[in-house]
Order: sequence, then structure tokens, then C-alpha cells
Amino acid sequence: MRRRISLLAAVLMCLTALLAACGSGTKDAESVVKDLDKVVSSMESYHGKGTMTLNTGQQPLQYDVDVTYQKPNYYRIELTNAKKDITQIVLRNDEGVFVLTPRLNKVFRFQSDWPQNQGQVYLYQTLVQSILIDNSRQFAIDKETYEKDSYVFDVMANYQNGSLARQKIWLDQDNYIPLKVQVSDTNQTVMVTVEFKEFAFDAKPDKSVFDTQRNLSGAANKPSTTEPADEGAADAQEQTDPAATENGSTNGEQQQGADNAGNAATGTDAEGSTEQPDAQAGEEPAEDTMAPADDSNAGVDLLSDALEPLYLPEGVAFEKTIDIEFGGLPGVIDRYSSEDYDFTILKTQPADVAASTIKGTMVPLGFTIAELTGGEESEQRTLTWTYNGIQYRLTSGTLPEAEMFKVAQSVQGEMTK
Repeated sequence: MRRRISLLAAVLMCLTALLAACGSGTKDAESVVKDLDKVVSSMESYHGKGTMTLNTGQQPLQYDVDVTYQKPNYYRIELTNAKKDITQIVLRNDEGVFVLTPRLNKVFRFQSDWPQNQGQVYLYQTLVQSILIDNSRQFAIDKETYEKDSYVFDVMANYQNGSLARQKIWLDQDNYIPLKVQVSDTNQTVMVTVEFKEFAFDAKPDKSVFDTQRNLSGAANKPSTTEPADEGAADAQEQTDPAATENGSTNGEQQQGADNAGNAATGTDAEGSTEQPDAQAGEEPAEDTMAPADDSNAGVDLLSDALEPLYLPEGVAFEKTIDIEFGGLPGVIDRYSSEDYDFTILKTQPADVAASTIKGTMVPLGFTIAELTGGEESEQRTLTWTYNGIQYRLTSGTLPEAEMFKVAQSVQGEMTK
């Protein structure tokens, strides 16, 4: 009997050792975190493609995401809504940080150290950093979602939109490439999902991929993953984007005209308004920048496609619409108010070509990049973004930033006032 027990114990020990050997490829959270720190530190480049789904409106919206990074600080992010043929590109190169809308031939240049100061859900550095700094991180191994086991981290989300509280990050067990990201709000509702279809380290992108003018003209819309064939591509990177320095006065007039129009709707004067970016200091708005709209149909068809917010803070209701014209372009201002909040949304057709240096803060809305100005010396803040050929300017002196972001993110579908 004792011999049988001894034999059984020996068999169990062998099975235990065998199972341990089979699972030797699985690491614990501490080991994975150390590896991730090394990966980011030694990383030279990467290129990834995937889809991003936003659940901030009444219906989920899906965007194609194409991300390219080259050490030390070159970035290219392309966001495309295939259904509406809308593409925006975010670039960081030697000249600065740019947001491009090729379809409108429009360029914004930001004075920013992005993305170091702002997280992005589709950037590998942002995801890894959120794992490294969260000492209360939760770790699990997912054996069901993908063909191979994947590591899953549940960590705090560190985005400018304060309503996004936590995120889950799926990583390939073998090489730590990102597989999926889910970002949830404080109610544990998934608001943003990014699923990577392709991702590769050491992508070796051509430098022309990060060239502003080539991206604006569409020449670099599909990033190359080969080494430059000659010095021409490198030279292209060193060229200053002419679109970023020309036509500044035109844009300055439009920006200031928009400010005046917003002040008219909110009841604030020019002295109380937030200082807005312009291309050249001292630019004066054209005399017709605040003129009431005439009976011309110019731009009417485009503005008829303008969207309304699907989210409003509690108690806020639509009040009225004002037809205006500034910079020779038609526009409308929608006013919303309650006992606590009052804000306006100005919608207009941007000029065919416009370039300006933005002094505000870049704010990712998910489906586009916005610019936030004001809030320091003035109580009034303005959030500006372009979507589907319409420029939107949300201005308020009472609406908190988090609420501004939620309202802006909800301008994705049609709603009848």
C-alpha cells in the first residue's frame, strides 16, 4: 500500500513539473512591466493599422487608424471615416505639430510638445506609459479572445477628457504588440475601442511620410515602410511647409470674425472675449465679418449638412439660431442655455486654403483633433474643430471643460432641434 502511495506521489510530481514546463512562457505582471519598459526605451519605430470605434453618440462610429512613429519625435496619425470620406492627419516633424485636412487643403500648426504632454489611445508609448505609472494596475491572461494567449492590463486612463476613467490593454504574449484597447467612463461603459489589425516594430518609414506638404497633397497618404532610396526624401523633410506660413492674414480675419460672432451670441463684448489665435498680430477683421447673412445660397448646401450635439448637460436646451456672415462666408450660431450653463456653437464653411499657428491646446476628440483656447486670463473658452467640411466653434464662459468635450464629441450625428 505504501509503495502504491509513493508511486502515485511520484507521478503527481512529474505531472506538476511537466505542466510547469509547458507554462514557462507565461510571465507575471512584474516581469511584463519590466519588459515593456525596455521595449519602449529601445524602440526605433513602429507602424500600425486598425479601427477605432467611438460610442459617444447615439450610434457607434468607426474610423480607420493608421499610425507611424520614428525615433526620436516623428509621428503621423491618419484618422479616416470611410463612410463620409473624411480624413484628418496629425503630424509631428522638425517644423512642429500640424493637423491637416487634405480634403479642405487646411493646415493648423500647434505650439505644442505633443504627444509628450497628452495621451493618445492609438499610440504605443501612451499605452505602455499608462501601465508603467499605475502601481495599482490589474493583470490577467486572456486565453479566449485570440488564437494565442494575450496579456491584459486594466489601468487608469490618463486623457484630457476627464470622463474617461480606465482602460484595458491587450498585448501579444510573444512580442508585446498591442492587440486591443478599451477605454471606459466612470460608469464602466466602454466609450472608445481600438483594435489593431497590423502592428510592427522597426517599420523604417521613409522620412517623406512625415513631410507636411506631401501629406497635404496626398503624396504621403500611404506610409512607406522602406528606407529612403536617396537623399531627396530626406531633403523633403527639411523643407518648410509653405502652406503653414502663407495665407495667414486670411485665416486671422476668419478667426477674429468668428470670435466677434460668438460674442454677439453670448452677449459678451470684444474686451471680454478669449484671445484667439491668428496668423499675424494686429490683424483687423473685415467690415462684413459680423454682417447678417444675405439671401445668397453660397455655402447653404454645405451648412445644411452641419451636425447638432446629441449630448447636452442636464437642464440645457436649445434656445435659438442666428444666421451670420463673416469673412464673406455664411455661418450660423446655435445658442444653448440653462440656469447654470450658457454656450454657443458657431458653424461655418472654412476657406479653401487656410493656415495658422495655433496657440491653444490640442484636444483629441477621437474622430478629430480640436483646439482649446482661453480659460487663463479670461473665463471664456473656445473649442474649435473641423469635421466633414464644417468648422465648429463651441464657446462658453460657464461650461466646464469636461462638459465641453462631451458636447463636442457628440456632434457626430443628425438631430432635429
